[in-house]
Amino acid sequence: MTKRICSILLVLVVMISCTSTKSTIKNIDDTAVKPAVKDNAFQIKQYADDDKYGFDQDYPINIGFIMESSEEKFIGYFFKGLQGPEGETLTYKKVESCCPFPTKNNKVGVGMLSIYEVRWPGVRKPLILYFNIYERGRILCPKGLTIKNYAATKP
Repeated sequence: MTKRICSILLVLVVMISCTSTKSTIKNIDDTAVKPAVKDNAFQIKQYADDDKYGFDQDYPINIGFIMESSEEKFIGYFFKGLQGPEGETLTYKKVESCCPFPTKNNKVGVGMLSIYEVRWPGVRKPLILYFNIYERGRILCPKGLTIKNYAATKP
């Protein structure tokens, strides 16, 4: 076999072996509607009542269906709609991808979660949040953060 065919076979074997046949993500909702965008920010209106929301790979912030090239824009909308616990401005950065799962919303049939580190002035330990750009779900404010400039219902 040529080197190219061996490389392709290796990639396929890794993808198949790293992907479970069933997704473990618990909070997918294909009927969920994304919040409106105003001033480049999601108008998030509700707080999560589940401690796992966003903090656990099985309960990511499902911000999809979006193209991978739009991830930065939509993650920006999310964070621009939130602030720290005392109204602080958030900073965030993608630190890695993890946790392959099957999805019909990607050409290769596999999605990966994006992991973001979130900080604000005075925070000692950053929050680590999981995002899913391939599936939809309710977009809520995770525990430990607050909603910016909008009337919101606390749990």
